[in-house]
Amino acid sequence: MNGNPRTDGPSQENQATEAATAAAAPETSTEQQQETQAPEAAPAVDPERERLESELNAARRRVDQLARAYQDLERDREEFKQRLTRERERMMDVERGNVATLLLEAVDELDRCLSMSGGDVSSPLAQGVKMIRDGLLSKLQQSGIERLQVVGLPYNPNTAEATDMEITTSPDEDQKVVAEVRAGYRLKERIIRPARVKVAKYVAPAQA
Repeated sequence: MNGNPRTDGPSQENQATEAATAAAAPETSTEQQQETQAPEAAPAVDPERERLESELNAARRRVDQLARAYQDLERDREEFKQRLTRERERMMDVERGNVATLLLEAVDELDRCLSMSGGDVSSPLAQGVKMIRDGLLSKLQQSGIERLQVVGLPYNPNTAEATDMEITTSPDEDQKVVAEVRAGYRLKERIIRPARVKVAKYVAPAQA
């Protein structure tokens, strides 16, 4: 009316544009915050895979149990085999000792024959008897039979039987074997026949 241009039209349009921009900006920011804060989705659990893993672990445990059981069985079998071998060797030694005892009795008979000859070993009969005796002893030694050495040693009831006693005035000779009545023998660590011996006993001399 007064000739001045109206300024309210453009101002209203600018205000409307600013309002629309301001209204859109918070909405976009809220969506971004929601996208940022949203937790990641957990991976889907495969029940078939879990079942297979469980069966695999169970199978491994079973294989370990079977392996240990097999090792125990092998160890028991080896120990049984060793016990059987030791028992068989022991029985063989017992049987060998029984046979050796019979042969030793024959050797004793031959020794008595030689002693009855009066010490004359020059006769053909005595030489033949001595040859047989020495041959039997050689065979026994080859089978592992050893004669016990007891004379001059302290008396040991595990290897000898005291059949007689001899008085001695020497303290050093007390309870020592002074003579062998019958020879003793052993096979390895087993005494198959103890020796029969005479043992010294110390008696202090009478004071004058």
